[in-house]
Amino acid sequence: MFNLKGRVAVVSGASSGLGQQMALAFAKQGASLVILARRIERLEEFKPKLLKAGAKDVLAIKCDVTSTDDINRAAKATEKKFGKVDILLNCAGSSKDKGVIDMSDEEWDFTIATDETSVFKMTRAFAAIMKKNKYGRIINIASMYGLVGNTEIHTIAYHTSKGAVVNFTRAVAAELATDGITCNAICPGYFETELTKDVLDTPRFQDFAKTHVPMQRYGKPGELDAAAVFLASEEASYVTGLIMPVDGGYTCI
Repeated sequence: MFNLKGRVAVVSGASSGLGQQMALAFAKQGASLVILARRIERLEEFKPKLLKAGAKDVLAIKCDVTSTDDINRAAKATEKKFGKVDILLNCAGSSKDKGVIDMSDEEWDFTIATDETSVFKMTRAFAAIMKKNKYGRIINIASMYGLVGNTEIHTIAYHTSKGAVVNFTRAVAAELATDGITCNAICPGYFETELTKDVLDTPRFQDFAKTHVPMQRYGKPGELDAAAVFLASEEASYVTGLIMPVDGGYTCI
């Protein structure tokens, strides 16, 4: 089960963090990878690791997911090389963390463009290729903060953008269901990445996790892999519109 040999997976935000982890998970299942990020040098460094892990082929493309032109060029290059797209993992993101009173227009617009609008633009471009072949698996990386508020970090635009991704996922799932395309979302809890490391490494936040996360710890590298591989697989053919928290139980209490 969950064999991805012969499948082509596009992963945004693949230059670091969760994007790299899940790209490696797809590679281990034998998929060909198209990896996207702004830092092309990081992608080129990552390619050998994917091939060693089991990827059949890897195409690295410099792509700013807030740029419609970049995304459309990436979609065209992918279709030219592979002739199809089977899996799209929307993982790229960033955030300016401020509360509702203190956040500027620029900080709001940056976060919404990077975490919400980019998911729409990526899905629009790559789902069009999937539709031609009547097959696709779209996986959006939202956040547990797209399901609930929080009292520890003031990050109003991030909550808003990830909440939008959750319902965008449901809407796309309903719209594309008859085209053989599923659309699901994973809502990670606290995982250490370049964006979160400075916050998670503080004693204050470690104490917060122990009292607010039932498992009393952050997520470990690789603990999102099973969810991503399952949702990308043929076996998940009747799973669409699912919003899956992987959060150590944070949203169950």
